[in-house]
Amino acid sequence: MAQKSVLILGGGIAGIQSAIDLANMGNRVYLVEKKPSIGGRMAQLDKTFPTNDCAMCILAPKMIECANHENITLLTYSEVLEVEGDPGRFKVKVLKKARYVEEDKCVGCGECAEKCPTKVEDEFNAGLGQRKAIYKYFPQAVPSTYVIDPEHCRIFKGKKCGICQKTCKARAINYEQKDQELTLEVGAVIMATGFDLYDVRPLTEYGWGTIKNVLTAMQFERMICASGPTHGHLKRPSDGKEPKNLAFIQCVGSRDVRHKRYCSAVCCMHATKEAVLAHEHYPALSSTIFFMDMRAVGKGFQDYIQRAKTEYAVEYIRARPGRITENEASGNPVIHFEDTTTRQLMSREYDMVILSQALVPSESNAAVAEKIGVGLDDFGFVSPSEDPLNPFATTRGGIVACGFCQSPMDVPDSVVRASAAASKVAEILASNGSERA
Repeated sequence: MAQKSVLILGGGIAGIQSAIDLANMGNRVYLVEKKPSIGGRMAQLDKTFPTNDCAMCILAPKMIECANHENITLLTYSEVLEVEGDPGRFKVKVLKKARYVEEDKCVGCGECAEKCPTKVEDEFNAGLGQRKAIYKYFPQAVPSTYVIDPEHCRIFKGKKCGICQKTCKARAINYEQKDQELTLEVGAVIMATGFDLYDVRPLTEYGWGTIKNVLTAMQFERMICASGPTHGHLKRPSDGKEPKNLAFIQCVGSRDVRHKRYCSAVCCMHATKEAVLAHEHYPALSSTIFFMDMRAVGKGFQDYIQRAKTEYAVEYIRARPGRITENEASGNPVIHFEDTTTRQLMSREYDMVILSQALVPSESNAAVAEKIGVGLDDFGFVSPSEDPLNPFATTRGGIVACGFCQSPMDVPDSVVRASAAASKVAEILASNGSERA
């Protein structure tokens, strides 16, 4: 029945948590994710602050539970086309894109990718390293089915190849597979579309893209992760050498009237975590974090920062660097800044510099919001609820929002809000949509 079904847009940690909670209440859940796998941004993280617990160790069991739950239907590599109707009786059209690999046949062995001759930039690894034209989104992907990238596959570009089809013993490769348009009836919708990383190229003063040893925080995260392109080893992009000192620059694009005026909420702690992990990998390594204001508001966050200072050789300098230049002889980035505590103009040279870039609503957020009739604020987040008793409400009844698409927040906040949003949706379903969400 429609009133006992719910559509969730976004398969990150917020969408997964909402799906599990609603499914455990006996509701039918359709979880739509645009990527080939659920997991979202948390799947790209090595550890989580302030406990330094393995991110995938937390996420993977939830991904598997979600995929195996009898009340959850995963629609990965899919997108919503439109949502019509009213609370309790929504009719949703979903485009399930062709993987060109049949899910019921693929066993995830990876032989096809090993033999594929085409290499492209690896999006999951933030542009570090390469993947093949037929690939699995990340090693622990759910579902574990491979997917062919038609933009780079030689067959789809009219060239001779077909190696993956010849290699696949399960006969799962199907170049003739077509996109499918599905129509679903649901009683409510949860929007959990997550976030993207701000493009730092316009901030030319920081040298990203021109100075090889300047990385973004997500690139560093993938580099230090054991499943990343360097298998957890820190290597300078310029020469492959192990760095001895690092610098982290906060608020790159955030709290900036030229770019994004808001605080991205997690960057201070994320940089601290990365500095701590770097020291754990290499005890002789030291890190410096350049910050405007330290935003450490969560439980145990201040203690985590104190430990970083006393146990992990992390130095904090209150400053907003003006520019980064390069020592051409060594390839080292040189940071030019004013220490706002001492009022001194200074410059320091580091082996690598990591930019904590702004976090922004998902690239697809605006398109999704337009398709489903949900209003957004000036920054692209879901418009704040006007009902103090229902902080998850959107401008359209029967559709609620949770996670980063509402406002910047960390993983624990996203999970809490996801469960709360699921409870609100359960009320809507129970009332047959009569209550405005």
